[in-house]
Amino acid sequence: MGTKKTIRKVLVVSMWLLIGGGMVTLLAAAMRQQKSERCKDYTISINGAKGNLFVDEKDVLKLLSAGTKGNIKGQPMSSFDLLKLEQLLEKNVWIKDAELYFDNKDVLHVSVLEREPVARIFTSGGTSFYIDSEKKKIPLSEKMSADVPVFTGFPDRMKRMTAGDSSLLQDVAVTAGFINKNPFWTAQVAQIDINTAGEFEMIPVVGNHTVKLGKGDNIEAKFNRLFVFYKNILSKTGFDKYRIIDVQYAGQVVGVKGYATKIDSIQLRKNVEKLLQQARDMNYDTVARVTMSQPVPYPSGENDIPLNATTTTINDDGPNPNPLKLSETGPKQNGQDPKPVQREPKAVMPKRSN
Repeated sequence: MGTKKTIRKVLVVSMWLLIGGGMVTLLAAAMRQQKSERCKDYTISINGAKGNLFVDEKDVLKLLSAGTKGNIKGQPMSSFDLLKLEQLLEKNVWIKDAELYFDNKDVLHVSVLEREPVARIFTSGGTSFYIDSEKKKIPLSEKMSADVPVFTGFPDRMKRMTAGDSSLLQDVAVTAGFINKNPFWTAQVAQIDINTAGEFEMIPVVGNHTVKLGKGDNIEAKFNRLFVFYKNILSKTGFDKYRIIDVQYAGQVVGVKGYATKIDSIQLRKNVEKLLQQARDMNYDTVARVTMSQPVPYPSGENDIPLNATTTTINDDGPNPNPLKLSETGPKQNGQDPKPVQREPKAVMPKRSN
């Protein structure tokens, strides 16, 4: 009985030794074959943001050739350190991610994902750069310019940014992300100026007015209030009636009157109608109810003289109705008519085509 058990154990051990030896032999043969095999070909694919390819195939090939110290095609596959090559590609400021692998036909596949610029920033010192959704600074490219919202007046620090600058950069990224996702505001926003208090002031494409957005919080709600104001007020009165539109406070829009110009008034109205039609086509247009209330005095700010202002309450018929009040001030200041605003662009950028 004991002899049978011993024989069985010997057979089992022998079988496992044979299996293990076979696996080692196959592995050694595979390693020898891999050392002798060479890269037969390569493919490079680049995924760019909105079709903007700031890195082309030549750039990637140059980096790979530097990493492999020679031509890619024809080199032994054992000489490729894929992990190090991926890290080398990702050192390029425009490359967010890189993946490399060989297929069963000994072809090297290189997949590159570009960083997506969401905003272009002009600093108070005159420098300019892009940022992506992760707030990473990206230098300008000589190959092409990204069609993204423009922000001017960002603090120019010689050394590292402060905590306040980082918070402001986050507000810029969030605001730019909202604009980029909305075709209406992509067409209407010319640029956003950042004042010394870190507040946003939007310069529109259509209309001779400035929109005060305040800080970068609740930016979607502020633009929603502005859109309701455009739809129900300015589409009827004209986009030049107010020189300042303030939407930074919840539940109200403050309009400071200015001179309404008659220059190109027909084309201006056509542009307004086109913008609103675009909004209807993308179902951004909301149904609003407008009711008029009694005139109330509007408390004056630092530069505004109070008048008997007309308060307009606009209730959005959405899931969370929010009364929106319009207060009008001006046009006189200190008993004198204000001068028409002559605005020079702070950033030289081509306007987006409508």
